[in-house]
Amino acid sequence: MLKKILFSIFLLFYQYTHLQTNTTHPNFILILADDQGWNGTSVKMINDNELSKSDFYETPNTERIAEKGVIFSNAYASAPVCAPSRYSIQFGETPARLKMIRVGMNTDHIDHSKKLSIPKQLKKINSKYRAAHFGKWGMDSTPEIVGYDKSDGPTKNKDGVFNYNSNKLQWSNNESSDPKKIFSLTKRAINFIEEKKENNTPFFLQISHYAIHSDIVARKETYQKFENKNPGEIHDNLGLAAMTFDLDESIGLILDKLEELKLTENTYVIYTSDNGSVPIITPRKHYKQGYNFPLQRGKWDAMEGGIRVPFIVMGPGINERRYTDTPISFSDLLPTIIDISGNKVLKNKNLDGGSFKKLLFEKSDKVFRKTKGLIFHVPYENKIALERAHSAIIVENYKLIKFYDNNEINLYDVRNDISENIDLSKIYLNGKLINKKASDRLEKLLDKYLKKVEAPRWQPGITWKKNSLKIINSYH
Repeated sequence: MLKKILFSIFLLFYQYTHLQTNTTHPNFILILADDQGWNGTSVKMINDNELSKSDFYETPNTERIAEKGVIFSNAYASAPVCAPSRYSIQFGETPARLKMIRVGMNTDHIDHSKKLSIPKQLKKINSKYRAAHFGKWGMDSTPEIVGYDKSDGPTKNKDGVFNYNSNKLQWSNNESSDPKKIFSLTKRAINFIEEKKENNTPFFLQISHYAIHSDIVARKETYQKFENKNPGEIHDNLGLAAMTFDLDESIGLILDKLEELKLTENTYVIYTSDNGSVPIITPRKHYKQGYNFPLQRGKWDAMEGGIRVPFIVMGPGINERRYTDTPISFSDLLPTIIDISGNKVLKNKNLDGGSFKKLLFEKSDKVFRKTKGLIFHVPYENKIALERAHSAIIVENYKLIKFYDNNEINLYDVRNDISENIDLSKIYLNGKLINKKASDRLEKLLDKYLKKVEAPRWQPGITWKKNSLKIINSYH
């Protein structure tokens, strides 16, 4: 009798933990938009802030994810541009540690085949896992080298319609039945899902859209839909609204397929963007209010508009719409996915991210990382952005930005001042800087980290593009 009672208790405990920790090796679908700002959907990123959603764009299918998902109010891309962010997703490291800090830079120093990655780690947990990547890759390797079984290859912006040399073509409204290849790559993704369902095989699927990066392309009927709608005060561009809606339509196709195949009970869907939206189409230098408002600036800068992004997760164990304001970043994705799939905490010494699994299941409001704070490293001059090399660190609600041309420091309370209007480092009381201790503490943390990982160090004239890091030989 005692054995039966103990066995029954064990069975109940196993079933409870089985549901809570998802030890059935679930599926994961990561949907990555390109250049979609924090408020670039119709989902409020902060529950009581109307400005945290678009006042013009419509994304009903992203809302479907949010209705049964966790909305991360303070989620950050690892960089304000695409390539470093994509590296961070795959490898769980900051761009500073990876020494991959800008688009088009030389990456001879990175051995893509030997680094731990999401697909490789999942296959260590269960050798039956299969992985696919469709859409924009944006890295100096192939998806197969990183561990993917199927892919579109080493694709970049040009593969999704991008006229780099024509500003007019980039920002004019173009029509297509398959804008930015949204629907064709979604079809390949659905075929992959169906194959894995038929074979009863767990999978990781990353759908990396070319939208809503320029060129602006949408379906004719979608343009017509938004031509009849009054534009918003923040978002007023017809092309961006139409392309955003077409992107969202493809998300609905994925969600419908999961429901049709009865995969929703064992599949996590993660929706985010690789960096913030362009601050405005033109002219960029003289705008008073950009597309990311109430956030400052946009793509290319480590101000909030460039790095804070939409981030929503739905899946088993998450039963209702919920918000969390705990800061997370892309380097947290790898350890989180591995923790959910295998109840395993990765201990790799180079891993910067931490698992936010406990946030998803309301077990904790913290993320534990080896690296103190979230690090953003933009050590180059960019003529279309702040034009000053800089780095930033976020610890709890404080964010420090350091500029390298003169070592200027800015300090913001980004939880209570998301617009970064008040530089706390410049506030005096009775002739003294009242936040000097906080500024000094965060600056020391930032400098210590950059020195530890030997991050690329700014010097006048360095672009990091033509030569290898060994030749440039400039490190913190």
